[in-house]
Amino acid sequence: MTQPGAPTLPDGLVVIVKRECATCVMVAPLLSQFATTVYTQDDPTFPEGVVALHDADLAISWHYDIETVPTVIKVVDGVEADRTFGWVSSEWQRITGIADLGGDLPPFRPGCGSLSVDPERVDALRAAFAGHVLKSRRLELADLDDEMELMFERGFTDGLPVVPPTEERVLRMLQGTTRDARDVVAIVPPDLVEVTIEKIAINAVMAGCKPEYLPWVIAALEAVCTDAFNIHGVLATTMPVGPVIVCNGPGTRAIGMNSEGNALGQGNRANLTIGRAVQLIVRNVGGGRPGEVDRATHGNPGKLSFCFAEREHDSPFSSLAVSRDFAPTDNTVTVFAGEGPRCIVDQRVRTAPELATVFAACLRTLHNPKLILAFDAILIVGPEHARVLAEAGWDREKLLAELHSRLQLAGSELVFGAGGIADGIPMHLHDATLPKFRPDGILLVHAGGGAGLFSAMVGGWANGEMGSQPVTHRVVP
Repeated sequence: MTQPGAPTLPDGLVVIVKRECATCVMVAPLLSQFATTVYTQDDPTFPEGVVALHDADLAISWHYDIETVPTVIKVVDGVEADRTFGWVSSEWQRITGIADLGGDLPPFRPGCGSLSVDPERVDALRAAFAGHVLKSRRLELADLDDEMELMFERGFTDGLPVVPPTEERVLRMLQGTTRDARDVVAIVPPDLVEVTIEKIAINAVMAGCKPEYLPWVIAALEAVCTDAFNIHGVLATTMPVGPVIVCNGPGTRAIGMNSEGNALGQGNRANLTIGRAVQLIVRNVGGGRPGEVDRATHGNPGKLSFCFAEREHDSPFSSLAVSRDFAPTDNTVTVFAGEGPRCIVDQRVRTAPELATVFAACLRTLHNPKLILAFDAILIVGPEHARVLAEAGWDREKLLAELHSRLQLAGSELVFGAGGIADGIPMHLHDATLPKFRPDGILLVHAGGGAGLFSAMVGGWANGEMGSQPVTHRVVP
């Protein structure tokens, strides 16, 4: 494959070699028999007896995707027509047309890695020769500038240090997706600014992501920037909510996400940096900054990053993604406007009905035991609690049905002033029976470590058309 902007090679046979390659040294005496042009990557005096061009900046090697030396390229009318690499006598004889070329040499010798794919050089080469693909404004630093402090001073951080997004790092990040750097992914509220793959990559670098995380960041941002999720409203509310990102599919394990012990906490790079990248994009591209559009009264630490994977391999339930009409093999993200998690503890529970009663009692307290239907919730069932449900044969549908049946509440307990609590519902509903949650208002997820009969719940922001709806998007490479 030839990279865009490649210098034109002369017609004939072109050979790329380096002295620090035993196979190159072995075939060097053959080059005078056929080679029209020789490029040497390291020593400009190599090979002896041949006038070689020094590919000192590795421009030829990089643009022509030389992964192994020696490489022989046949060029016709300025276009590559054929190539071979390493030493395979039959291939060299075929491409040169010399039937007995290298007849005294072994029939095969592997080549060596090209300097243009050296891990210590490849990022700098990509920046030197592909930096033109980046369209973002460059910030020039003076010799005495501290790059970390500059990012703070310019307001690019979430309060923690960020990784400086150099060209090398951004171009490396873009290797994580097949999408073009100029593709517009979404319009980011509150400032309604177009965000490209490049801008997402820049913030993913700042967040500390690896390139393989980039498709997950893109999918989460696409989901967040929908009218259904309503990130503008999530920012502007005075409630302490932000995007909670639940990841599903085999890709979560491939990128090393945590779905087990401390899944909602610190320590896992993929979990934290994916969620952080989304938040940085909303801040740096969309303008969603605390004290400005972000009006949370208290906020919560999850507004830095709240992202985790569902523990699917031993779950008694179908996954959250499957419950939302995706296939088990799909990689997905589900975004939910939620607060921080709250622990649900019952160490003595041994039956599924007992556990459902505990879950319902705790869920009733969100966000006030008398407020109904306005808020959704995520119920994160821990593995030991899940074991109790599995032993009883309870699947997702059974547990949700039991929870909703236990959360049918008497209006007399919910009206204004009842139980000494001023808030509640209008008096004309005194004799009604009302549900705590709308029918699809509890999102059920399995995650956490195997020690302890614990689960967790995450309260949501206002639901419905005036609030925020959970949104699930497929992750596209």
